[in-house]
Amino acid sequence: MTNVKNKLLTLSLLTGLGFMAGCSDFGDQNINPNAAVTPVTSALLTEAILGVPPTTATGALLEGIGGRLTVLAPETRLFAQYWSESQYPENSLYATTYADWSRYYAVTLQDLQTIIDYNNDPATKDYVAQFGSNNNQLAIARILKAYIYSVITDQWGDVPYFNALKKNTQVTYDPQQAIYADLFKELKEASAQFDNGKVFDGDIVYAGSAAKWKKFANSLRMILALRLTKVDPTTAKNEFTAAYSDAAGYIATNTDNAIIKFTDVNQFRNPDNALFDGRSDYGVSDVLVNKLKALSDPRLPAYAAPIEDGSYQGLPYGLTRDLLIQYTNDNDYSLPSAKVLSKTQPSYVITAAQMLLAKSEAAARTWISADATTAYNDAIRASWEQWGVYDAAKFTAYTTSAAVAPTAANILARIGDQRWIALYPNGTEAWIEWRRTGYPDLKPTANAVNESKQIPRRYGYPNTEPTLNTAAYQEAAGRLTNGDKTSSRVWWDKQ
Repeated sequence: MTNVKNKLLTLSLLTGLGFMAGCSDFGDQNINPNAAVTPVTSALLTEAILGVPPTTATGALLEGIGGRLTVLAPETRLFAQYWSESQYPENSLYATTYADWSRYYAVTLQDLQTIIDYNNDPATKDYVAQFGSNNNQLAIARILKAYIYSVITDQWGDVPYFNALKKNTQVTYDPQQAIYADLFKELKEASAQFDNGKVFDGDIVYAGSAAKWKKFANSLRMILALRLTKVDPTTAKNEFTAAYSDAAGYIATNTDNAIIKFTDVNQFRNPDNALFDGRSDYGVSDVLVNKLKALSDPRLPAYAAPIEDGSYQGLPYGLTRDLLIQYTNDNDYSLPSAKVLSKTQPSYVITAAQMLLAKSEAAARTWISADATTAYNDAIRASWEQWGVYDAAKFTAYTTSAAVAPTAANILARIGDQRWIALYPNGTEAWIEWRRTGYPDLKPTANAVNESKQIPRRYGYPNTEPTLNTAAYQEAAGRLTNGDKTSSRVWWDKQ
């Protein structure tokens, strides 16, 4: 573990040095002759995956694939009803009217775009090849860029895409349909771009393995294809089946899971550990706890911590501040488990359980010839094994129980419920999938304060956009049925 810590610390420092060395606005007197004048692309990759290390002891990794803004975002866990707020319930009452996307663009996407630019530029491509072959760097950067853009567009809808990251302040918002078409193209092209040259240093997900990155790209294509089931079922089926049948394969076993590993050093710890460092602003919701109890699901102790008497009690979802004070004064409730809050607990970006449920859904839709129930059961087993709770006898009893075993009439609902359980604690993906499928049957809090009184369907655009990017903002907001509100729906989110 010490070597990992040292490597991450070194890469973090190199990232800063790379950016500083590239600045030449102050003349030759500020140029260090011993410093590189080109960014260290391996450090940029690590930062794009992990995020920028915090400068305070209790700070958290924010940006990146595994940071608090993406896979481990607290607010989307409230929308997905994984967690409840224990003290200040504004977000779980849907008080949010907008969200900022600047860290996605200015840090993670910019890191990836810099990798792409320097590997394409004839003046720098030979220099940065020391960190990995140009093609291998480009392939991974393009795949991760597609992933981040998918997260952004699925949260806001139409967003700056084709003309973003070009140092322009006035950037149009591209229609989500056009963005999706390009994401499919990028993932296919990037997957084909890998060569047999040096692997990309700084890859803390797959250690530069082209085979595993190709599975990731195909898996993301399958996930994005399913997003289109209501708005464009033909494209959905074609894109899904092409990725599913691709010779490179997809993430079908836990050994191929896309995970971000953290360390026990505070700068590089799991962001959830930092979130609960001296605070307890969240508890596991009664919605999730009661569902797991009803199913006798062995993932409950992996997801939630027991209260003093050894039982599991969810914190009621969507209470007002006064009701919360009254409830928490008289009742104990389960926090996230010690496993979830461990410094070294990895974040899961795409998992075998998620992809086997995608396979089950595609089979249920008759897109592929696989057996939907078999894939469904395989997904449950993969999730149990991922969390270390698999037991053969319990698995048989669970998958044959009336509350879990699917029928032809309810299989999509059962897949949706199990997907929601298996995605925990990735609230961003769970919220997106709930919007797409309607499963599980989540109910908005009766205490909602937003205009629609419903669970948000999207984020409102950053509050700086109406003044700093006025024309583009107004055009994009005008394309939304209800304007720039959280009740408006993104392109694929059809009723």
